[in-house]
Amino acid sequence: MNNSEQLRKPKLYQKKTAGGLIYGSRGLLLYILPLALIPASVLSFVYADFLRIIINTTGCAGFLFAASLLRKGLAAEAEYQDKKITLAPKWPLKTLAALLVAFTTTGTALLGVGHSLLISIMFGLGALVGMFLLYGFDPRQEKTVIGSHGYSAEEISQTIVEAEAKISGIEHANKQINNRQFKQRIQTICTHAREIVGLLEEDPGDIRRARKFLNIYLDGAFKVTEGYADMHRKYQSEQLTENFDHVLQTIESVFIEQKQKLLEDDVLDLDVQIEVLTAQLKHEGVI
Repeated sequence: MNNSEQLRKPKLYQKKTAGGLIYGSRGLLLYILPLALIPASVLSFVYADFLRIIINTTGCAGFLFAASLLRKGLAAEAEYQDKKITLAPKWPLKTLAALLVAFTTTGTALLGVGHSLLISIMFGLGALVGMFLLYGFDPRQEKTVIGSHGYSAEEISQTIVEAEAKISGIEHANKQINNRQFKQRIQTICTHAREIVGLLEEDPGDIRRARKFLNIYLDGAFKVTEGYADMHRKYQSEQLTENFDHVLQTIESVFIEQKQKLLEDDVLDLDVQIEVLTAQLKHEGVI
């Protein structure tokens, strides 16, 4: 392997998830704030003070809903930061959470505690500033890379997301196959596909034709895998197994070749390659 290939060694593309410990314990403080209103709510029930019951329970609900919005906003921000090419989160969830905390704090101070309007507004503004100081603002700019050749982050991100969804579909269909050799080969195909996606994320210079490639062969791999799994459950056929093995070999070799072409920046004959191999997959009954 030469130096240029080593420098461009692809990183596996992995879909980022908002679960687990990606954003740690950030935002959990808001789940604690409503605890102060619980004793007041209980006393309101004891004394049958329906107005304060509504005020206190509404305050609890407001803080809890704000905490939920904040956690979702932090998760969206973590996913945004993990990706090199992506759009900004669709909704400014952290900002919405901050505004909700400010309004809830103002309302609780005014109606629940009995402070004056001015003091209550000051509490609300303090809560708003504190939210932004603790958690910051929502990302609002799309992220792209140098050398994207005029392609928008939306176009690149959509290609990556669509490809990952197709790969996940292939892996799901693969779980229904009992043949160990086929399962390993399909997983290898998925690995090559993710490496190609990783290369596109690093250098999206030919994203449109690469999207055409991914659509054709990821769709083909998914259809043939799902079709084989379904047919194999119904009846055993040596011819079916041989055809499936042949198609998998074809798809795997194509992905290996395409990955190498991307590493070498050689995409001049990509359209011709797609036409030839599309005809082959149609002949095998894959597409």
